[in-house]
This record gives sequence, structure tokens and C-alpha cells, in this order.
Amino acid sequence: MNCSRSWHPLTAFALLVTPWIFSPSMARGDHLPMEVAKAPQAVIRSQQVRVLPGQLDEVLVVNDNNPELITGEGILVSTFRQPPGLNLALSGRFDLFSHHVFAGKEDESKSTLWLAVLAQPTGDAAVTMKLLGGSTSLSQATRKGQTAAPFLPLPALMSESGTPIAAGPGSRVAGDILRDESAPELPDSWRIAPGSASALVVLPIPVEGLDPLLNGRNLQMRLHSSGPVHLATVAAYGEGDRAPSLSRLQSLLASGQQSPKEHTPTPRGSQGKIIYSRVSGVQIGSTWTATLTDPGSRDLALTDQAVSWPISSLERGDLQTGQVQTAELKVFEKGTAWAAHGNYGVEYDLSLPLRNPGLTHRTVALALESPDKNGSNANRLRFSGGDSSPVMFRGPIEVRGLDDEQGQAQGRRRFHLVLRRGQQGPQLGRVTLAPGERRQVRIRLIYPADATPPQVLSILPVKQSTTASNRRP
Repeated sequence: MNCSRSWHPLTAFALLVTPWIFSPSMARGDHLPMEVAKAPQAVIRSQQVRVLPGQLDEVLVVNDNNPELITGEGILVSTFRQPPGLNLALSGRFDLFSHHVFAGKEDESKSTLWLAVLAQPTGDAAVTMKLLGGSTSLSQATRKGQTAAPFLPLPALMSESGTPIAAGPGSRVAGDILRDESAPELPDSWRIAPGSASALVVLPIPVEGLDPLLNGRNLQMRLHSSGPVHLATVAAYGEGDRAPSLSRLQSLLASGQQSPKEHTPTPRGSQGKIIYSRVSGVQIGSTWTATLTDPGSRDLALTDQAVSWPISSLERGDLQTGQVQTAELKVFEKGTAWAAHGNYGVEYDLSLPLRNPGLTHRTVALALESPDKNGSNANRLRFSGGDSSPVMFRGPIEVRGLDDEQGQAQGRRRFHLVLRRGQQGPQLGRVTLAPGERRQVRIRLIYPADATPPQVLSILPVKQSTTASNRRP
């Protein structure tokens, strides 16, 4: 981001946050346009929009996203007993999702904020914790060896062929998890002694040398603990370029001092404009697993009609399907979101048992799309996006079972998508089936931190040419 230093940090911060909190015009900085861009003509696609089958699992996730813009030291989220802790012990399998932005300390161009994850056994015995998966990334690296993913302008669709593709830390971490890779900043395991809090990681969010002074960090960890522990994330300044000491982090935790929160939510059930806010709590659900079939069938038949399913649907963003996929919060801090709007960091693992019931070959295309929330419903989707519309999804997706050049099922393929508001998604690929033929397609994605829900997964009919129909016997 090569922006003028004359910008206020909060103006630049708007470029990193999702537009469902800030207005798109603020995010683009075009509140005084030289000319009014012509709005693209809306496309209305009559089709079915079905409720996504399946459900979230019961895995607990410590969700640490309020504040997103950290303006002061203190506890970010805590499950410890002492206030402002949520008094919840975590054991066995659980996750951590953390996403924050730092705009520097006033009048200090070299300041660094440190994000610490602290853990302590609830009993008198040591506990072993293992990292089952996860990664971390900065928006921008300031030193060699730091894992980072700048917000580079990327095409709507890129096929990954070895080298990771990412735009932003949420995109990078989601891709690492899909590839079963991790950043070198994260250890594989920890032995946590009882009696006091230990640091799992202490990670910098530096701004030195950046223009503007602005950086972000995404951290996601899939963990397993041999015994019950309390967990907390703490923001602290170091001494120069050195990380804060463990004793200082422990003192901050014990003091009960909180980092200032942001975006007080609209109370649940209120009418009118809604402020979703950001989460500081523990959600129920890490993975949404589903098999997408026709009602009353074990298969999903290929037809000449499009069909879509919502991804990360939320209250007042369910495309009028009545389905809210948002993870409920088991416990949360007052003044923060009361549900995990957006399902950030949640994995969607979807199986599509496709079948061609017809008498001729049929071809369909698969796409992830970002329709307009307004004007879309269970019987139609509305698309009105253009090249200047805000980005609503920026991240990877993994697909198995697409056609190769010979029309046979391919193995695993990964793509990186950049979807703008109201945009029909580019085709991820096609599937062609002979009469009576079946094929299993599997789609996985980690809903990335730099996205704005909802999206839809679509199966789109493709007009079959004579050549294509005769491609396979």
C-alpha cells in the first residue's frame, strides 16, 4: 500500500476492513468524485437458492476480533476466571481465531505492538498442547523472515500451481490451512506448567518503515490440549524492538486492563439498521460439513437450471432463505458481537454427489459468487457489480472432481478468488457427465478474515455442443 503519509491512519485502516462496517465510499476515499461512474446494469438470474445442508460441529473457537484496530495495551479476550475473563476452561480439541490491525503509537514511527497468546492449566498438573493446524501472517513484512501477504491487486480467478497465492493476511492463512502448511512463527507443541500463565506465541505487528503506518496480523490455530486450560490474548508494547517480557504480559493479564473495544452491537432482535460489531468471546463451531443433494435423494441431479447455496449467511444477510449459518457464542464480552457474524476462520467442507439423469451428456460449471443481498431471494439472485465495486471475498478455494482436458475427473485443485459486490463468480471449472454417470465433487474453503458475507456456491448449466457431447463414449 503506497499511500500518502498525509492520510490519517484511520483512513488507511478503512482499506483493510470489511465494508459491512464502513461505507464503501469511505473505504475507497472517493467521497468527492470527479465524475460519477455509470452503474452496471443489474442481472437477475431466476433459479433456486437452497438452504445449505449440514451444520457446524461442536468445536469451541476462541474468537478474538474486538477491537480489530488496537489502540492501546490490554487484554483482548480471556477465558480465565478473574474479570474480565469469561471463566471457561478449554480441553481437548479447540481453536483460536485472532485478527487485528495496528496503526502505530502517536508520534512514534517505529512502534511495534505485540500479540501474545497466554495459557495456563486449571489444575496442578502440566498440560501438553499440540498445534494440529494453523498459520499466521502479517499484512506487510518489515523484516526478513516475517510471514506476510500484502493486499496486492489480483485477478478475479487465479489457479494455484505450487506457489501460494494470497492477497492479505486472512487470504494467506486460509490458504496455508487448506494446504496443511504453517508459518514458521508457530511451534508444533508446548508443555504448559501449572501455577502461572505461559506464552504460546508472542508475535509482532510492526509499522516501522511502512507508509502509511499501518499493519495487520491474522492468527489461526487448531489446538489439542491434554488437559483443561484457560486461554487469553493480550496486546502489549515492547521495549524498543524487543518483545515484552513474560512477567509484563502476566502483569497485564492479572491487572484486568482491557484493550479498548469498538463497534457496540445492535441488540439482538432490534429493528432498523444493524451494527454487527466484532467478536470477543468463544463460539461453538469450527467446521461446517455437508453433502449437497436434491431433497429426498442421495444424489444431486444435473439439470438445465442453476442452483445455489449460501456460504456464511447471517442475520439480515440470508438471501431470504431463512438460514443463518452464523456460529453462536457460548460466552462473550459485553459490548461485543453476540454471534460470530461472518464465520471467519470456519472451514466449509462440502461434498456434491453429482448424477446425470438425462439421456444425453450434460455439463455444469461450478462457481463461488457474491450476489447483491438486496434483490436476491430463494427464487432468484441479483448481480449488479462492476470493477469499482468493493471487494467482498478475497481468498482460496479447493476443488476435487472437475473435468480435466479429456473430460475425466481431476484430483485436487486450488484457486484464489477476488469477488466484488454483486459479481457473478468466474467458473472454477466444469463437470461433464454421460447419461447415468455419477461423480463425487468436493469443495473446501476457510472463510477468510478479509471477506464480507454472504456468498453462494453455484452449479450453473452449460449449453452442450455436439463436439462436447461426443467427447466421451
